[in-house]
Amino acid sequence: MGALYNATSEGGVALAATVIKSVFGLKGDAGIGVLLKDLSFSFDGVTSSEKPVLVELCYATFATNPPGTASTAVTIYQSGGRTVSEAFSAAKNWTSEPTVLTVLEAFEYDPTKGMYRFVYPLGDEYDSAAGEGFVLRMTVPASGASVNARAGMRFGRV
Repeated sequence: MGALYNATSEGGVALAATVIKSVFGLKGDAGIGVLLKDLSFSFDGVTSSEKPVLVELCYATFATNPPGTASTAVTIYQSGGRTVSEAFSAAKNWTSEPTVLTVLEAFEYDPTKGMYRFVYPLGDEYDSAAGEGFVLRMTVPASGASVNARAGMRFGRV
């Protein structure tokens, strides 16, 4: 088994109506890419009348604002495999969006339906080039209320 890693937003990220917000992201190091194994997220403080939140999984080159720049760095934990020293980085709550983002998946999710977790089947995982990675961003609709989101990703190395 190869090395596996896990990182979460380590707390809620505030979302506001119509504001696109990069909630969570991770980046490979200079010589290693990211193999996305699964992603998860949840919301708090909403009522059953809330409209669905637009959720987008994006590929990120991090040409600007890599994790820790215009965002809050979070800890990455190795959760499996032989101990391998890597320089992955992850962050939450971007105040200025990272670039360049390419939407890989986009869907609406009802914020009252609890936690969402998707495990990518073997062979269907997304992977990134070395030094690039993924961002999970969310947009609350115009008629939606402010809500907090938590997110995380489990990944390996490419």
